[in-house]
Amino acid sequence: MSLLMRAPEECASWEWELDGFAPPGLESALDTASRMAELLRRHGLLEPSRVEWRWFVYGVGGIGVTTGLSVMGRLDPADLAQRIQQSRPAGYPEAQAGVLTVSGTGTWFDADGEERREQDLVVLSVDPDERHLAADVAVFHDIWGHFDFKGFPHPEIHKRNAPRLAAALQELETLLGTAAEPGDATYFGRAEGYGIEMPDVIDGRGPDLTDRL
Repeated sequence: MSLLMRAPEECASWEWELDGFAPPGLESALDTASRMAELLRRHGLLEPSRVEWRWFVYGVGGIGVTTGLSVMGRLDPADLAQRIQQSRPAGYPEAQAGVLTVSGTGTWFDADGEERREQDLVVLSVDPDERHLAADVAVFHDIWGHFDFKGFPHPEIHKRNAPRLAAALQELETLLGTAAEPGDATYFGRAEGYGIEMPDVIDGRGPDLTDRL
């Protein structure tokens, strides 16, 4: 059973506009996702097990169909491109794949330094739109911030995990050739630099966010 509480919205996210990195389109998005996922895998943050997307039709919008494919730790862009095309809903021959979400397990360390595994520790998304390539990395757990979801400081957990995420984000910026922009703030936090923005602190405690968990 998981030891971590997961927020229903991201605690922080980082976004990249990638028009200068690679052309738009599905094949390019899959290649980008593969390279980003491999970097995150090397940092122990994401061992991909699934790629999921929603289908849409240009000029119509979403068609209410979501497809997911299992993967085995690494993404093969050519194989995935073929499997995605073969997964197109039969009743919608013009349907296109929307944002590709790569999920899986990652490694984190508790206060005693024990290594643990967690599903969706880091989630990667890449938009294969034919006109615009973009990517996003999001986190949903409190281990990256100075306080847990109850508002208690947890310096050992923060020290053992936050620098790993920061290092991966910096390497992603090098890989992609552009700096990340912070995603929108949510009830659970917002990105600041390569970590989570420090919340308002009262008497040594952060906000109690458990009412939304």
